[in-house]
Amino acid sequence: MNIVNKFFNFFLVLIILTNCSLNNKSKFWSKSEIVKKENLEVKEVYKQPEIYEKEFNLDLRIKVNEQAIKNSFINNLTNNNGTVSFKGSLDNISKYKFSKITNFDQYQPDLLLTQNQTLIFFDDKGSVLNFDQESKLLWKTNVYKKKDQKLKPILYFASNDNVLIIVDNISNYYALNINNGKLIWIKGNPSPFNSQVKIFKDKFFAVDFENILRCFSIKTGEEIWSYKTDQTLIKSQQKLSLTINKKDKNIYFLNSLGDLTSVDMETGNLNWQTPTKSTDIYESSFMLNNSEIINANNSIYFSNNENEFFSIDVKTGVVKWKQNINSNLRPTFSDNLLFTITIEGYLTILDPRNGNILRMTYILDKIKKAKKNKVYPTGFVVSTEEIYVSLNNGKLIIVDMLTGKSKEILKLSSDKISRPYFLNNKLYIVRNNAILKIN
Repeated sequence: MNIVNKFFNFFLVLIILTNCSLNNKSKFWSKSEIVKKENLEVKEVYKQPEIYEKEFNLDLRIKVNEQAIKNSFINNLTNNNGTVSFKGSLDNISKYKFSKITNFDQYQPDLLLTQNQTLIFFDDKGSVLNFDQESKLLWKTNVYKKKDQKLKPILYFASNDNVLIIVDNISNYYALNINNGKLIWIKGNPSPFNSQVKIFKDKFFAVDFENILRCFSIKTGEEIWSYKTDQTLIKSQQKLSLTINKKDKNIYFLNSLGDLTSVDMETGNLNWQTPTKSTDIYESSFMLNNSEIINANNSIYFSNNENEFFSIDVKTGVVKWKQNINSNLRPTFSDNLLFTITIEGYLTILDPRNGNILRMTYILDKIKKAKKNKVYPTGFVVSTEEIYVSLNNGKLIIVDMLTGKSKEILKLSSDKISRPYFLNNKLYIVRNNAILKIN
């Protein structure tokens, strides 16, 4: 069932259950302007925001002086990769192929880089694949029965030195021995998962489709505590994100409604919760697409596809500032600068103190008919001299940090590709049927 039909069915059920009329007294409507015609009042539920599409401050030269973080993709609890180190030539491309993931475009599965310097991903039947940096398969494990394999599960990963934790979108979660792939335990959850997974000491955390943050024991898989937030009748398919503050022992997560929540990791008690969307438009939240959140500079940073970029204080949940930037990509904090790329293809650099835009440059200028063909970025990573940007048409753009302009384009696929991943001076990209290694 497509999105339009889902929304229509929800709308019809709401009218029947509440016996509400379509007038300005209905609580369903948002506060947007009323259009009157022939005594009929109609309110706009969802209004497309005005998008800023202009280059700004093109003469400003920006250089990142911060030292590159070594292997920042391994067990990254903050989601902020900072500045990575990469001096590869991009000439040598190899790949490890697997059965095509049907729903790769819809979901946002992540490649896991482990503390053992290996790479973890999965195939269309839910087989977990562990391979080394030379694309040699070390082990392959599938715990699903045939009927579950036909559901084509999407897997989300986290690991420590000994254990690989997997949660999926068909309500399972389980642990494998990361050295040999053998099953340690497997459990069922009341609802499917659709989030990142984070490990801290003897616990792991994930969020399910009911917008419930759950804390489990790594050793046994038993649930320790859970924290429930608001949910909607129409379930959003977007992957949710969470970060951990090791010092304060707090976990932060953003649910599908745009509510940012801070919870004590030991007790599951609420520290604070900050809604970022009006409750009047909760039921249109299936159209909301938030970026992953990052925890940096005593702030939580994230943005969405409704032209909003937030900085929220980690201690209090107070909104420090909000800027009009239309992006659903994970931002990066590096050298006291904030980097993001808009859906329309503008590399944007902000001052994290106040949200002021320092520079905006259009990086799709070398992509023919980019706007007409709806080409958009799918992820990016910042290095000391360049920014590597993945696109939904299978291309990788290398952007010059100093000028903010694209200088090279590499075609890796004809379909959507993931954000870049870096490990030991190698660049990895995920597509729907392969892991690509570039060095």
